[in-house]
Amino acid sequence: MPPITVTQDQIDTYQRDGVVLIKGLFKDQVDLLRQGVATNMEQPGPYAAENLKQGEAGRFFDDYCNWDRIDAFRDAIEQSPAAQVAADLMQSQSVQLFHDHVLVKEPGTSKPTPWHQDGPYYFVEGQQTISFWSPLDPVRDATLRLVAGSHKWDRPVLPTRWLAETSFYPNEDDYMPVPDPDAQGMDIREFAMEPGDAVAFHFMTLHGARGNTTRDRRRAFSLRLVGDDARYTERPGRTSPPFPGHDMVQGQKLRTDWFPMLLDRSA
Repeated sequence: MPPITVTQDQIDTYQRDGVVLIKGLFKDQVDLLRQGVATNMEQPGPYAAENLKQGEAGRFFDDYCNWDRIDAFRDAIEQSPAAQVAADLMQSQSVQLFHDHVLVKEPGTSKPTPWHQDGPYYFVEGQQTISFWSPLDPVRDATLRLVAGSHKWDRPVLPTRWLAETSFYPNEDDYMPVPDPDAQGMDIREFAMEPGDAVAFHFMTLHGARGNTTRDRRRAFSLRLVGDDARYTERPGRTSPPFPGHDMVQGQKLRTDWFPMLLDRSA
């Protein structure tokens, strides 16, 4: 796999801000990932969703947990330097695959991706977590937007259902309301990106995305990985992804037969 040098400045930025741009992370896997997205949209998995209400223009498709049935995704993950870069940024000896995620906004899709943190939806806790969001088309307007430093907030943000706009869990008092980063003057990071570039961000970094009002598609592939300190944790309801029948208990490392070890520098 092609080497990508992670600088100390990038590591420091990731640790401090919870977000950093990695140019060309998947540049040699763009064609593979485009093939995978095409297969995914032709053969959606059980978690596939269409995220527009009746009457809203465009199409906003997403699906996740397909790496084990779509060869192009598995090959791209294995052939890319993502695990090595993740280990460096997380400061972790090990890197496990949590799941993949495809998000496609067709031309004329004005609906933004709501502001959210990924972590509260997941049954994982730990400081060594990372997501890579990589566009498969040039991105200038339909960008990912992230709030620097939000991975260090004292309380998690309330997870909500994107379409129904209802709370994901019953205990809303345990969470802070979803903020409005634009109105509240937060430090929002967004980047013009080429296919194969990747934004790396912590599971607890607040993020959203603009709608796609351009004439071009905006296909994006996300890869979620965890490191040394990641552990299973109980949530007050069904998580997303749910991973039914996993049989893990509070505080257990994720089982490697379901969540493969991509890198172990201590071995």
